[in-house]
Amino acid sequence: MAAALGAGSGSAGPPGLPNSVPGHAALPAVAVWEWQDEFGRWRPYRGSVCSFIEQALQAPAQKGRRSGTGLASSSIPLGQADATLAPYVIDIPSLMQFRQDTGTMRSVRRHLFAQDSAAGQGIVWEWQNDEGGWSPYEMKVCVFLEQAFTHGLRHVDLSSLGYNYDIDFVSLVQTNKTSRFRRGIQRRMDTPYPVTTATGPLHTAVACSCQQCLLNSGTGPITTRYRHSMINLPSSSAVPQVSSRTAALSSSGLSFVPYNKPTLSGARSAPRLNTQSAWALPQPVGAGAPSPGLSASNGVSVPNLPVEMPKPSKVNQALAVTPSEPEQVVRKYLEELRGAPADEDCIICMEKLASPSGYSDACECKTIQPEAVGQLTKCQHAFHLLCVLAMYANGNKDGSLQCPSCKTIYGEKTGTQPKGKMEVSTFTQSLPGHQDCGMIQIVYSISRGIQGPEHPNPGMPYTARGFPRYCYLPDNEKGRKVLDLLRVAWKRRLIFTVGTSSTTGESNTVVWNEIHHKTEMDTNLSGHGYPDPNYLDNVLAELAAQGVTEACLRQ
Repeated sequence: MAAALGAGSGSAGPPGLPNSVPGHAALPAVAVWEWQDEFGRWRPYRGSVCSFIEQALQAPAQKGRRSGTGLASSSIPLGQADATLAPYVIDIPSLMQFRQDTGTMRSVRRHLFAQDSAAGQGIVWEWQNDEGGWSPYEMKVCVFLEQAFTHGLRHVDLSSLGYNYDIDFVSLVQTNKTSRFRRGIQRRMDTPYPVTTATGPLHTAVACSCQQCLLNSGTGPITTRYRHSMINLPSSSAVPQVSSRTAALSSSGLSFVPYNKPTLSGARSAPRLNTQSAWALPQPVGAGAPSPGLSASNGVSVPNLPVEMPKPSKVNQALAVTPSEPEQVVRKYLEELRGAPADEDCIICMEKLASPSGYSDACECKTIQPEAVGQLTKCQHAFHLLCVLAMYANGNKDGSLQCPSCKTIYGEKTGTQPKGKMEVSTFTQSLPGHQDCGMIQIVYSISRGIQGPEHPNPGMPYTARGFPRYCYLPDNEKGRKVLDLLRVAWKRRLIFTVGTSSTTGESNTVVWNEIHHKTEMDTNLSGHGYPDPNYLDNVLAELAAQGVTEACLRQ
């Protein structure tokens, strides 16, 4: 019965990108932007954030049509729509979300849904997480659930959407069909998603093979610094929702939303965007108007959105307090180039390297000129020196740099983990998949306290929910190696941080950082238990991304 209901969505590119299908008239629709977490699940931004993104794309496009000119690239700072997303910038040409303080990149996509769907009405379906808060289903699931609910169905099966759950609308319960674990669900009203037009067919079934979806089904992280059009993005199958009783505690993608840092963005020509009535988008201009933006070889037209950084910012303040140290760090790890590559972008400010830095107005430095370009000594990636200076001043200022393109670390990276205790014990009991050895148990204990100068709100209290936290490793050679590296990461304050929980919405609380842990011993229905033959290799890669490698053990 569930499969008979359509998901009601279509995938399409941003305004200015070709998403039309010949022979189809424009239809009213709403646009939903989503980002992909580390489990392959698509998580929708809130309606107000999606409205901001749509407006940001429309503003330069409208300006370009009126003037007959276009701009070269587009980057959208999400902090202007939601303070908790301040470090995040969406790069439209590559459809990537870039976190400026860590260099983490995630895929984003834009889906179109019918105007009378759940998205158009601002209806969100959510499941209760392990911390007692509520997490939204991805939008296609919300639309599906709302259709079933309004049709008067008592229960539906989500397997047609890739999820191993039964939904009971009478008791408002989600049940895992394998483990029989039950969670509460709720239906909530929120800001409707922004209205737009679709020039191709929307989804009419759960598994849709329309042209838009085939062209725009790119998933998975892009690890290179080069931009790609939507049709060049790799595709992969969706991964079912994690249903763990501990998922909220062990997934940085689920439990951490960046705290309110200023965006790292230039301010030379940025227009102010109206977000007061964000979901009513500007009306499209007639088809005869000139197309804004530059066209790539595949014909995709991309508008540009420079980003505004208000003054005074924390970047300026940091440079005013320590005028020489940030510059010394930048000069230590970058070699200045005499000639900048003509066609290459600086992925920090999204300006051409041959043009001045996007920080020339927002970040002043007597010894570094706005036109100066430098190349990192190991990975050879090039950026404006002023952009790297601003990025460093906006971080921990610990004497280290991390390449925002490939994540190569220069120096010793440290984090902002509060004080606490890490205890280790061994047991003869085996973990599933590692029956040939015993088990290592790690216990992390952190208490509530007062934030220091490295935290988002110095002087304010922070909470520490869910401690002590128990984690598990196999007691074999590779497991002991991971343990030794986790000890290094703990000393460098990299395992936890202070931020905002996306599952409960609580700010100023201790959350997992970028290193995943196994918090369950005997089940892997959640992805956070055993057996998992890839876990040890994956966590070693995550530790290496933080600069914690075997070389640290020899020091």
